[in-house]
Amino acid sequence: METEVLSALTQFGVAGMVCAMWLVERRASLHREQQINEAHEKLLSQLDDRAALIEVVRDNTRALTMLESGQRGLVDVLAGRGANGSSGA
Repeated sequence: METEVLSALTQFGVAGMVCAMWLVERRASLHREQQINEAHEKLLSQLDDRAALIEVVRDNTRALTMLESGQRGLVDVLAGRGANGSSGA
């Protein structure tokens, strides 16, 4: 804190000292609040990133499931069983 401000507050005795302590605490409290807000914003942005990642995983899983289903159908056709599981004979 500025020397002039501190000396101006302390000239009022105990009341000035309490006021000075309160001002120092408020400044520190505002700094902590700013840090908390920044951390909260960072967490929220990470949640958006995670949601996007989960959506990509879901889409990839859906695509792989469709690919696997198509490959099973192709194997059935090549094995002569047809798409319905019965033999063509």
